[in-house]
Parts: sequence; structure tokens; C-alpha cells
Amino acid sequence: MPANIPITVAKGDGIGPEIMDATLEILKGAGARLDIEEIEIGEKVYLRGNAAGIERSSIDSLLRTKVFLKAPITTPQGGGFKSLNVTTRKLLGLYANVRPCVAYAPYVKTKHPGMDIVIVRENEEDLYAGVEYQQTPDETQAIKIITRAGTERIVRYAFDYARRNNRKKVTVFMKDNIMKITDGLFHKIFDEVGVHYPDIEKEAWIVDIGAAKMADTPEAFDVIVMPNLYGDILSDVAAQIAGSVGLAGSANIGMKYAMFEAIHGSAPRRANQNLANPSGLLLGAVMMLVHIDQPDIAGLVHNAWLRTVEDGIHTYDIFKEGLSQQKVGTKEFAQAVVARMGQKPEKFKPVSYTSAPKQTADVHAAEVVTVQQRDLVGVDVFVYHEPGDPNKVGRMMETVNGDGIKLAVISSRGVKTYPDPLPDTITSDSWRCRFQSATDHPVITPQQILGLLGRIAAAGIPWGKAEHLYNFDGKPGFSSIQGH
Repeated sequence: MPANIPITVAKGDGIGPEIMDATLEILKGAGARLDIEEIEIGEKVYLRGNAAGIERSSIDSLLRTKVFLKAPITTPQGGGFKSLNVTTRKLLGLYANVRPCVAYAPYVKTKHPGMDIVIVRENEEDLYAGVEYQQTPDETQAIKIITRAGTERIVRYAFDYARRNNRKKVTVFMKDNIMKITDGLFHKIFDEVGVHYPDIEKEAWIVDIGAAKMADTPEAFDVIVMPNLYGDILSDVAAQIAGSVGLAGSANIGMKYAMFEAIHGSAPRRANQNLANPSGLLLGAVMMLVHIDQPDIAGLVHNAWLRTVEDGIHTYDIFKEGLSQQKVGTKEFAQAVVARMGQKPEKFKPVSYTSAPKQTADVHAAEVVTVQQRDLVGVDVFVYHEPGDPNKVGRMMETVNGDGIKLAVISSRGVKTYPDPLPDTITSDSWRCRFQSATDHPVITPQQILGLLGRIAAAGIPWGKAEHLYNFDGKPGFSSIQGH
């Protein structure tokens, strides 16, 4: 008899405890071989003064079991509370978020009955790195982080997933017509990695028109890989297009650890009423069973769930007069799935699973990129000055020129404002002042920048931060300024 697998379980907030109890009842009914460690996370932990929403003892449980089945939680708004989902993904290196979005027509209403796509979302970087600043009273900033190593990991995972699951095509969504460096790197690496998968079709879409195409014709896509923010938004959109966000499960996969969950939130207004649909969390648990090498149990659970849905046993969110046979609560739905254990659907295609390959450190290791030369060619200094006359700011900043370095251009909100400002350009109170070499030789030194900052301080000009500008092998590693 195979040994039980230890997993960590958190029942979460709102409807979380109800749908987790239902899910565990179904897993038990299927004979899942589990040893469960339960931890407390979420709102109660936040309100005890823990800004992370998880205690160290709970983290220790995750490090022991390496598998986390998590119900939705409530993150208090504002006040410095960090998203526990983001924290967990980053602490455990869960770089890949996998969300199948499948239509279950006619039992679940959808305009796209043939929809069957998988969104693979980068899970640690992008704007979700959470690096933000209040630069001035008027302006806030967020830094979009895209790394070569992180992008290579997620793109390779998407292609490996497609190959492993007999998918025919992988599509990348990005916005490199605007964000040419960050999203440009994501697209470039997709092209580089895709060469190693000649058996899989590859295509690229700008995210806005790609999202429109997905909403209108999801059948055109198979596996879609995206940076973090686009993937978060469009996986919810895809789930809703398929029929319901409440039916979608999610896997978060890393080298050593994995987390499985529903993609919906804690829905506190529906809590403690025996109303919530446990299907999203249950399908996340099916992905967990595959991950822990219990594909036989995963198939039992998934087929029993499909049979329950096609038998018309529905919770309130998908119940439809004339098609559904019985409206049931959370507990009764779980009991109906257990009662159908061992049965297969008759109208849906039955599912079967094989074990997922184990992640190894070298499978998704990034290729080493060598740079022959990195040259410091300038600095952007962000200064605080009232909005209004760009020429006034320009004249002020011209006074700190010297030592072979001079003001080249000033922008506000990303748009050129000096020299030669246009009269209708709207400015904020944060001004990005770009200084570059005053000579024919473009390379400058850190000492020149330190001297510049000293002159700015001596002039009483309030500045917030400075960003070095580099050329890599002669190519700019920084964006040009709009209008310059």
C-alpha cells in the first residue's frame, strides 16, 4: 500500500472553511492517500498584528510537507498588509501559475462551448514584485521587474506543459510595442526558447488585441503564457468566459514546493450559508493529486465531479431552470460527488491522468547570458518641484551642469517637457532630469554622478532618487523619453 503524502491545508476566510470541508470530504471518499496538517492563515492572523497573514510555525509546516492546499482568504485593504498569495508564491519560489479554463456546456452557461485553454502565468515578477514608491505628493511609482531567468523558467514550463498534455500550440501575450525593454525581453526569450520545441506551434499577440481575440474566439488558443499582471487579469476573464470563475482551479508550481487553490476570492457575503460552490477548490485539489503522484485518485475525483455536473446536481451559482435537476448546497454537492465515485461522465469526455514529472533544478535553469561591455552613459535624477512652467525647472537644472556632464532632457509623467516644451503638456511635481556626457565620449564615471548630486544638493534642489543609464554591448539599456 503506497504511503500517505503529507500536505498542509488552510481553510481560509469567508466561504473558505465550507468549501475546504467539502473538498476534503470528496478526497476522502475517493481514497486519497493524505496526511493533513492544518494551519491558520488570513484575516485572523492579519488582525493579530501579523502584516504577512501567516505565522512562522505555519511556514514551517509548508517547508515540511512541500504541498499546500489553500482556501481563499481575505486580505485587509490598505494599512500595509501584504497579499499572502503573493508572499507565499515568492517565499516558496512558486514561479508558475497554471489555470485551466474549460467550458462545461450546456450545464454551465457559456457563449463558447468548445473552450479549453490553459493560461500559464509568471508568478513572482512584473509589477507584482510590489516595488512601489510615493515619489512626491502628486506622483507614485511602481517598478516593473522582468528578469531573463524568471522569464525563461515560465516560458519553458509552458512549452513543457503543452508537450506533456498533448497540446498543440503555445501563445505569448505581451505589450512590447510600448514596454520595449521589459515586455520586449519576455517576447525575445519566448522566441529563443520556442526554437527548442519544433513540434509545438508558436505565436505572439499584443496583449490588448490578444485579450479581445480570446474573449471573442477562445477556440483559437491552446496554452497562453503571460507575465504576471496580464496573466492574473486574463485568467479570471478566461474562467468567466468559460462559464464561471467559481469553477476554476489553480496550481502554483515551483522546484520544491507547490500550492493549489481556487481562483476566486473568499466571498464573505456568502459565508456560513451552505451556498458556496466548492468546484474551483476541488479542481485545484485534482491538480494537487496529479502533482503528488496520485493520478488514479485525480481521475476518480474529476470524473465523479463531471458526472455530478451532467446529472444536473448544481449549486445556486450555476443552477438553471429547465436544465438543472436539483439545486443543492455545499455539503449536498460534496455528498453527490462522493456518491458518484467510480462513475464516468456520459456526455463529457472522461478524463485520465498520468503522473507529472518531478521538477529538478536543472530543467528550468536559465541560460547564462554574457555581456562583453557595460558602459555607464548617464543618469536620470528625479527632482521635486511644483507643476507648471517646464522652462523654470530647466533653467534651474542647467545651473548644475559641469565636470563633463550636462542636462540633456527633462520629462514629467514620461513625456518630454524641456527643452522646447509644448504649451498643453500636463506635468506633475516629479521631474525626471536626464544628464549625459557633455563631450563626444559618451561614457561617464560614478564620480561624475556623485559630483552632480552634490551640486544638486548644494543648490537646495530636492531630489528623490537617481537611476543610472547603461549601454550593454553598445545598445541602450534604458527607454527613450516620449517626444525626445
